[in-house]
Amino acid sequence: MSTSTESTIDAPPPTAVPAKKIEGRSPGRIAWDRLKRDKVALTGGIVVLLLVLAAVFAPVLTALLGHPVDEPHPDQINPDLGLPKGAFGGMSADYLFGVDPTFGRDVFSRIVYGARISLTVALLAAAVSVVIGVLMGVTAGYFGGWIDSAISRVMDVLLAFPQLLFSIALVSVMPNSLLGLEGSGVRMAILVLVIGFFGWPYIGRIVRGQALSLREREFVDAARSLGAGRVHILLRELLPNLVAPILVYATLIIPTNILSEAALSFLGAGVKPPTPSWGQMLSEATKIYQVDPTYMVIPGLAIFVTVLAFNLFGDGLRDALDPKGN
Repeated sequence: MSTSTESTIDAPPPTAVPAKKIEGRSPGRIAWDRLKRDKVALTGGIVVLLLVLAAVFAPVLTALLGHPVDEPHPDQINPDLGLPKGAFGGMSADYLFGVDPTFGRDVFSRIVYGARISLTVALLAAAVSVVIGVLMGVTAGYFGGWIDSAISRVMDVLLAFPQLLFSIALVSVMPNSLLGLEGSGVRMAILVLVIGFFGWPYIGRIVRGQALSLREREFVDAARSLGAGRVHILLRELLPNLVAPILVYATLIIPTNILSEAALSFLGAGVKPPTPSWGQMLSEATKIYQVDPTYMVIPGLAIFVTVLAFNLFGDGLRDALDPKGN
């Protein structure tokens, strides 16, 4: 009995298992972890990144894989039919997407440079919409009263305004040179201002609704009780809590702007030829799509893929930034 007791007493204590360290995560880290798990949204984001890089490095891609964007190649056009030689619009190793039926210009180069036009207009117009929409929305939501009523009525009027008709009418009366811009530069500036100005009421309504809810929260009351002024509350208390919905809506409004730019270019209110634009290429393709459908399919696919990628990424970003998400 004594031997057994002594062996039990002399036995070493069990090794203590170290407690697992709990690591805190910032809201940005949480959103990024959620976004990484969403493979569809991540794929959309990768496609968006590739499109942006293609637009930025359009001259490099054209030099490596294509031909100068406005260089005609009449030898690639059948003189009897006025159509590209070969199948699928003249696709070959030298002309990846074929050539256009009019002048024999490289469609690949025009698609890449068209991406630069579409993304530039869409991104700048989205920036205009976000700036005006956030300013008006947070002002209406925080101050309320007659200020809220006046801004809300302005939103209603702009939402009912015929944007396409106004854009076409405005382009038709604008001079070829304005404020140092000429030709297509003037058209692009008009598209950015018109699309951006008529797009801000959508984000303005979202920001207004969020601001109405946030202004009644405890942290706003606490800041007000400590003597914080209205400007401080707007800039330091409300706006930081509005970053997520603003970022999500900015991502989702970009594909809408791309479609608007393409529609205006299709109707002749976009950039001037020979500057390439996806909508302009679709407009030219309507005359020959029965005999050369490839020239319509390629810019149509470019618009479709771009809009789909932005929408998928925007939906995933909305889910990732949702504070109630898992």
